Amino acid sequence: MTDTAQITASYGRRYTVCTPEGKTFDATTRKKRVDFACGDIVRISPINGEQVVIEDYLPRRSLLYRQDAWKTKLIAANVDRLFIVTAAVPSPSEAFVQRALLAAEAAGIAAVIVLNKADLPETAVWREKFSFYETLGCRIVETCALDNADVLKPLLQGHTNIFLGQSGMGKSTLTNALLGSDTARTGGISTALDSGKHTTTHAQLYDLDAETKLIDSPGLQEFGLHHLEAADLLRYFPDLCHLAGQCRFHNCTHRAEPGCAVKAAAESGEVRTERVSFLQRITDELLR
Repeated sequence: MTDTAQITASYGRRYTVCTPEGKTFDATTRKKRVDFACGDIVRISPINGEQVVIEDYLPRRSLLYRQDAWKTKLIAANVDRLFIVTAAVPSPSEAFVQRALLAAEAAGIAAVIVLNKADLPETAVWREKFSFYETLGCRIVETCALDNADVLKPLLQGHTNIFLGQSGMGKSTLTNALLGSDTARTGGISTALDSGKHTTTHAQLYDLDAETKLIDSPGLQEFGLHHLEAADLLRYFPDLCHLAGQCRFHNCTHRAEPGCAVKAAAESGEVRTERVSFLQRITDELLR
């Protein structure tokens, strides 16, 4: 007999799944398959009263993942909204935010930037930096996880959501505040390294209510985009996508080629040169 369940936790090659009736099982895969993600709806076959085998996944409505030159890491499946959790301390990476927004756009997932620990004086600089992304249609929400995490509830409601970010930004603290419990592990910040300590070691899905799910994910320091095609990149930039197809050469790298519409738009001030520089860096990365 084969049934269906949702993956609620992913530990590499081991998983926890939950059936529509609310029963949870430890799950393994056949032939060391690792192409499953937290949030996947999967077909399962029973081994015993506590263990099942995952046979395959059902069609996904979205898949968020990162890929560098060496390996691919699935982050979550069937997600509607990506909350990129940042904070002024430890120092966030704007490049990480840019890359996550690009991955979300490519996957058709709506993105929200959460500026956590907003009561810190260092927040002002990042509030100004991130204001640009509001012009691209990205919502910016300020939170202090221990005081007003509930401000996120209207945005989470009715969706499958994921908290994604670098270590130490407060993803698990926010998750706990929304759950009303200390379910998700949290950790401090290494001041010597100005970086967060890794506490969440695997993606974990929680039910906030009957219609709302939240995935808390491990802290990331890098976000590889090798799963994207260089020729498609322009389409994932809300401020540059209107220039797609206007360059003289279809495989334009937007650097030295004549007739580059992107460079011309930057030189005329129509688009920001910093965004073109980011596009060039990612294009170079993908063509390497």
